[in-house]
Amino acid sequence: MSELTTFDLPIQGMTCAGCAGRVERALRQVAGVHSATVNLASERARIEAASDAGPALLAAVTGAGYQVPLQRLELAIDGMTCASCAGRIERALEHLPGVQRVSVNLASERAQLSVVDGFDPQLARQAVQRAGYQARSVEDATAPPSNAARQLNRERLHVGLALLLALPLVLPMLLAPLGIHWMLPAWAQFALATPVQFILGARFYLAAWRALRAGAGNMDQLVVIGTSAAYGLSLYQWATAHAGHAPHLYFEASSVIIALILLGKYLESRAKRQTTSAIRALQALRPDQAVRLRDGQEEQVTLDQLALGDTLIVRPGERFPVDGRVSDGHSHADEALISGESLPQPKQPGDSVTAGAINGEGRLLIEATALGAETVLARIIRLVEDAQAAKAPIQKLVDRVSQVFVPVVLLIALATLVAWLMLGAPMQVALLNAVAVLVIACPCALGLATPTAIMAGTGVAARYGILIKDASALETAHGVTQVAFDKTGTLTAGTPSVVHQQALDGDDARLLYLAGALQRGSEHPLAQAVLAACAARDLTPQAAEASQALPGRGIRGTLEGRELNLGNQRLLEDLGLQPGALAESARAWEAEGRTLAWLIEAAPTPQVIGLLAFGDSLKPSAQAAVAQLRARGISSHLISGDNRGSAEAVGRALGIQAVHANVLPADKARLIAELRQNGLVAMVGDGINDAPALAAADIGIAMGSGTDVAMQAAGITLMRGDPALVPAALDISRRTYAKIRQNLFWAFVYNLIGIPLAAVGLLNPMLAGAAMALSSVCVVSNALLLNTWRPASDSATSPEERP
Repeated sequence: MSELTTFDLPIQGMTCAGCAGRVERALRQVAGVHSATVNLASERARIEAASDAGPALLAAVTGAGYQVPLQRLELAIDGMTCASCAGRIERALEHLPGVQRVSVNLASERAQLSVVDGFDPQLARQAVQRAGYQARSVEDATAPPSNAARQLNRERLHVGLALLLALPLVLPMLLAPLGIHWMLPAWAQFALATPVQFILGARFYLAAWRALRAGAGNMDQLVVIGTSAAYGLSLYQWATAHAGHAPHLYFEASSVIIALILLGKYLESRAKRQTTSAIRALQALRPDQAVRLRDGQEEQVTLDQLALGDTLIVRPGERFPVDGRVSDGHSHADEALISGESLPQPKQPGDSVTAGAINGEGRLLIEATALGAETVLARIIRLVEDAQAAKAPIQKLVDRVSQVFVPVVLLIALATLVAWLMLGAPMQVALLNAVAVLVIACPCALGLATPTAIMAGTGVAARYGILIKDASALETAHGVTQVAFDKTGTLTAGTPSVVHQQALDGDDARLLYLAGALQRGSEHPLAQAVLAACAARDLTPQAAEASQALPGRGIRGTLEGRELNLGNQRLLEDLGLQPGALAESARAWEAEGRTLAWLIEAAPTPQVIGLLAFGDSLKPSAQAAVAQLRARGISSHLISGDNRGSAEAVGRALGIQAVHANVLPADKARLIAELRQNGLVAMVGDGINDAPALAAADIGIAMGSGTDVAMQAAGITLMRGDPALVPAALDISRRTYAKIRQNLFWAFVYNLIGIPLAAVGLLNPMLAGAAMALSSVCVVSNALLLNTWRPASDSATSPEERP
């Protein structure tokens, strides 16, 4: 049994002693728990349990009906060199009390943890240190570009020196085929090889020692054992050489291996830096200062000095420092790097602006509405960082392999050495073949295969306004066979207008007045259309009393002592009413694809008193989006709460045959569940009423022009309400997943072919070192090919290609 550890968990949701007792009993039933005490006053539980019982304890609290509040902790990790390192750190962190989930990303060199409220980050840093690595807060690790450039320059210098010192050692081998037989004296070979082995190669010894001290295996140990064996064999051959005989030395093997691996690491670092270019581009959008207007005076302030409601001045060509609302001035805003929208957007008083966007030709005064981490730009950066740090489910296979990779390779190398000796080969031949096995084995390629593809894919998607929430969403989306679209605001512009009205008494103005009174204060698009129609007729309706929304049906309220209802066909049916004299108009308008709203007087006798018809234009790219999906073998469904005539008219215009009309918000999720029986389903929506369906689908796609609730429920968010981004999101998911599979295939095949070839003596150590160095570079370079991707739609132009 694991040693006992004290867990101190915060508990949310307890209201009485009965709650505390229920949680306590649930915790005591968990295997490995020695004691559990729950304090209602402090809302905390103290448990003595086995050190690996943490996840089970959290599950017990949740199962009892309460919550353990979790926080996100992110650390920058130094010293990782391969997938084995990442796995070692994950296992060290998973056993800490209060840690629920851990994901370590080799490519971004970050660890992301979900921890209970009150968890001490120092415990995580100490655990990483005990595992043989170093951990820092992400803020401390965010180096300016000049520091990163200096680091790359230092690596380039080490590579240059290693190659310069190794070249004279390998030169005789290159000249021999030309008939030139020349060899450096042993002392010269020793003088050239030693600084490469122990000065430029010191990083490998340090990393190998840290891993050995922590009881782990990694790539550096393979490199150190292999090159030290070649270097040591050379010293032995030199020391035992007979006078007058030039000894056969292998200094060139150890030096060239280290030089080539340093070269591979340098190229890998350069390539990995390119995978994070999307994050750096977004971070560069944030200005450091703003101009605040206070008491008529302008003052330059830093962003942390700003407060909500401050009035800021943004001059032409400057970036907006915060999210805000225009209070004065007219201009355009270039939002390309945030939303992917290629054309500048007009801005006037009342319009919202986004931090990081570039102001155009006019001077604007804006009122700050969101600061710091709450701005749209900060949320985008956080979302992309989370997606790049997360692990795809397919990575679990790599994690299992990496745990045993280094020990297995060491055993194969030992078996190679023994087998060659038993076959009668000289010691140097057997040893060099064993060294080749150690050097060619590369867990780095396995560790980089998945995260580099995810980072490149999510980065290029973000450049076009497609925000992918996590790696799981990316992996799921590639297999989607059906897409269900909401109608209003998703396929249509979402800004309907009143195109017909008919009152039974012939007073259409009075009909609009009553309908407007019910809709006062509502933000629903149809309510805004009614109020706009009232304004066009110079009508100013007073607000109805006791207004109450009828979900999926309409609204009710009281005006001038009359109880009125305004709603759809379902409301009419619920009240048991018939259209009567308005039936013919209803049929005609519904055939036109109009959305109908019936005005009903509910008391004393329910009766229809009028009918309104709304029209909404299709988004320009909607038809092309459906056509692209159809071309890829993906079927489209239209799910709408509107009447059948309106929904089918939109379906006909877009080429969608599967139309589901009169669907209540609560029934959308049920319909999605039915569709899932025929394959993976993506749901596309933008409203609060779409959130259950977005969550119920295999992958939810939310329009960024919609509500925060919809975006929280979705796995993918489209930063602008362009349906053309739906097939684009599925396409980049498919291409990214293909890159993951390609990388994993070649990483596995490389090791499966290379190790046996080295074992049977068909690869000398220098070729093995070159192959090992290039394997990681090839994996990363293959992932970077995703940077050439762009959406098929001409409307989705890259920020770099905008006019």
